[in-house]
Amino acid sequence: MPEPDRVSEPVSGHGAAATGAPGAESVPDPRAELARAQAGLLAALVAGGEAPPGFDGERLRIQENSLIAKRRGTVARLRPDLVRALGDGFAAEFAAYARGRPKPAGGSRADARDFAEALGAAGRLPGAAAPAPSFGLRSRLRTFWRAVRG
Repeated sequence: MPEPDRVSEPVSGHGAAATGAPGAESVPDPRAELARAQAGLLAALVAGGEAPPGFDGERLRIQENSLIAKRRGTVARLRPDLVRALGDGFAAEFAAYARGRPKPAGGSRADARDFAEALGAAGRLPGAAAPAPSFGLRSRLRTFWRAVRG
């Protein structure tokens, strides 16, 4: 436990760089370095970026493929109509769409929507896929009452 009369350095000030002392430009900010390293790793995993120094590129590609497969499974659950329309080509089409493209800010539903739009814009949907399923209250109640009535 620190002594009461002792003054410690502020948390936000990291050494000479934070105080403006001479030679401040030569002292790297460890948080900024960590942020750059994390951004590089994230870019390699989800945006098709180069492997950062010190990382095995092949292992990063394996992890990237795993993350794409996880996204593909979620999109397949949300849009089974796309799976039916593309058949055996669904996995390859999704991999081509997702590689180098991070998951959108809207989450999995936005990812499924964007994938369907990309397929439509490229003319890769054989026949018209059904519109995105509605997940609103009305749709859920309709499904519930149909199940109850038999």
